[in-house]
Amino acid sequence: MEIANLRDADENKFLTKPLLIIFLTVLIDLIGFGIVIPLLTFYAERYGATPLDIGLLVASYSLMQFIFAPILGGLSDIYGRRPILFFSIIGSALSYLMLAFAGSLETYSLWMIYASRIFGGITAGNLATAQAYIADVTTPQNRAKGMGLFGTAFGLGFILGPAIAGFLSEIDYKLPFLVASGFAFFNAVLLYFILPETVKRENSIHENFSFKHLIYGKRANLFLELIALPKNKRFTTLTAEYFLLVTAFSIMTTAFAYYTMTNFGYDASETGYLLGYIGLVAVIVQGGLLGKLAVRFGEEKLVIYGALILVLSLFVVPFISKESGGLTALLVGTAFFSLGNSIASPSLTSLVSKSASEAEQGKVLGIIQSAGSLARVIGPIICGLSLGYPSNQVDSWTLKRTFWIAAAIMWAAFLLAVYFPFEKD
Repeated sequence: MEIANLRDADENKFLTKPLLIIFLTVLIDLIGFGIVIPLLTFYAERYGATPLDIGLLVASYSLMQFIFAPILGGLSDIYGRRPILFFSIIGSALSYLMLAFAGSLETYSLWMIYASRIFGGITAGNLATAQAYIADVTTPQNRAKGMGLFGTAFGLGFILGPAIAGFLSEIDYKLPFLVASGFAFFNAVLLYFILPETVKRENSIHENFSFKHLIYGKRANLFLELIALPKNKRFTTLTAEYFLLVTAFSIMTTAFAYYTMTNFGYDASETGYLLGYIGLVAVIVQGGLLGKLAVRFGEEKLVIYGALILVLSLFVVPFISKESGGLTALLVGTAFFSLGNSIASPSLTSLVSKSASEAEQGKVLGIIQSAGSLARVIGPIICGLSLGYPSNQVDSWTLKRTFWIAAAIMWAAFLLAVYFPFEKD
């Protein structure tokens, strides 16, 4: 099926069947991911993990994603989006199974958790492929709305996933991971049978192509393209903005379970429900407001507004505790976390997509996804060092310090957006 047909003859039509199918695919994938997020800190601590270990667990997943996202994105440009999504989701299902049974290895349990996150990160590059699929089936005019729909799937995943984790963790900590694995296997079957392809194979494979050349060539090309970024001022600015945004946000998300434990005494269940609330705010913003805001203000201004909201919320929220502000203040503060990220992140992704041709969507979105993955390597490590230094004990001061480091990084992103606007070359 040709891309032009998938986009539909009517350019004003947005919710086409392929877009709805990929939305469902991403949603199921993100439910599994959302199940892991609130549990990882509590689960790993059972087997002796320190704050630095938690940071490294998150970072190892993202490091693998950084390495493999451009490879999977390039493979999707050659072989098609559908097979790459299928095999990567199967890999996610297996990584959840590894996580569920890590506790059965006794003294090696923590190492098994590391192994599961590394393997899961290798196959997690499917998000860039999903974004490329959305770019394939939307017009440039609808691109921001399409990326907002992708963000809506994230938001719904962070509503349902943490809520499922919160409920099932009260029964057994293994059960949420088993459910995540089941969702992933179901997702792979669903995708295999009903998702149409958008890449025409005969137009995408070169005569002298070999898999070995792809593995080494794509990685080499990625680094050559990253080196060449300064020649493209627009893409450089977008990439730097996205990198700083994700670094700051990943520091917050890595520290969040420690924050709820220390300031409110919450466990995995309560933290899961709170993350579900954050996801609900993201759905409202990205699913209902982002398209209208993009038309009224433009993606460039939305990046600036979102960055400023994140700076302020990252600075203020660590002052909130059970004794100071209570649950009401916590709900307001975390809503602003979600609002800022939901405005800025998909706006940046849309701008990146618009900066490339149709044939390069997988590549450029793979690069920006890799920049985000690299940020998710650096951010959690910064978080782990800041939270635990010098005694590996988290307290009110180390939490403030960690959130303020994230606010400072986000302030740099805000200044970059204000003083170096996204002018075309």
